[in-house]
Amino acid sequence: MFVELHIIQNFAPSCLNRDDTNSPKDCVFGGYRRARVSSQCLKRAMRMQFKEGNLIPKDQLAVRTKRIVDEIGGRLAARGKDLEAAKQVVTVALAGAELKVVEEGKTQYLLYVGEDELKKIADVCVAHWDELLALTAPKAEVEGKKKKAKEEKREAKESVPKAIRDEMTGILGSGKAADLALFGRMLADMPEKNIDAACQVAHALSTNEVAMEMDFYTAVDDLKPNDNQGADMMGVVEFTSACFYRYAVVNADLLAGNMGSDKAAAKRAVEAFLKAAIAAVPTGKQNSMAAFNPPLYVMAVVRNGGAAWNLANAFMKPVRPLDAGKDIGELSVERLGAHLAKLEAMYGADSIALKIASSSYDAKPTPVADLVKQVVETLP
Repeated sequence: MFVELHIIQNFAPSCLNRDDTNSPKDCVFGGYRRARVSSQCLKRAMRMQFKEGNLIPKDQLAVRTKRIVDEIGGRLAARGKDLEAAKQVVTVALAGAELKVVEEGKTQYLLYVGEDELKKIADVCVAHWDELLALTAPKAEVEGKKKKAKEEKREAKESVPKAIRDEMTGILGSGKAADLALFGRMLADMPEKNIDAACQVAHALSTNEVAMEMDFYTAVDDLKPNDNQGADMMGVVEFTSACFYRYAVVNADLLAGNMGSDKAAAKRAVEAFLKAAIAAVPTGKQNSMAAFNPPLYVMAVVRNGGAAWNLANAFMKPVRPLDAGKDIGELSVERLGAHLAKLEAMYGADSIALKIASSSYDAKPTPVADLVKQVVETLP
């Protein structure tokens, strides 16, 4: 069963998501230049919503970090262990799970780890403290051919007693972190512990054609003498103003599987996902532009099977607000509805178990809270 979310959201002048040159991200779609907000940017905004909006309890969330040694080391210090010794113990324990710690106590790559997994790793470190601490002693370097990274990692793993290795590898994947179940995880060294993402989030695309604009700004020194004119700082910021089509879909069956077949927990995760996706706004340049514009239109579709439908092709031809009586948001909503109706005429709508929308253009919009509630109640 799929839960789709289709959103039309118009933003005031903004630079929500920048590329490596500090320009707003964009792309060509349908042969026209469009504003774009990346999937990664939107997913991070959603993960922040989980936390800041108290949509998911903290003990059911995950963190994505290279600083797991500092995090667990700090927890062990709070339990009375020496902080530096604790960090070394955590490093050895992680080696038992083939997770290498490199420069500045960081792991080789970002790890997405659930709160319950962090707690269990800390518990393993405490339970086997003396054994792990004994393994932190520096080892004499053997002259000769330099070892390959893979060989070093294997030797580090095998230096850890098998019982501890088994505990460490058993911990990963044993939790029910809701965001981990939604967004998935890839561990390069332990592919068997990978988690397939139960949700997909598309890059948001503007329904209209855009051109980059420049904001030339100056700043004045407040303590500068009054008779001395001129700015003390100046620069240029690129920005756009665009109406976006946003799309996301959750595979509810896969989500439940990722959460240990706990359907009740999976329904709560879907509810949190919908609320977070609707509320999420990227943070780029918000201090200077404050483009906190909520969606104008939200439509949820629950499908019993078949394939999920991204409706971005409704906007292959850009929306142009030429009709004086309608704005770009309203025209985008109409275009979206017309495109969906044609697809349903072509392929049928038998798989649709629920289709519900909330529109700011209706005289009496359906409350978004009711939309979310009906979607969740439709799930088995």
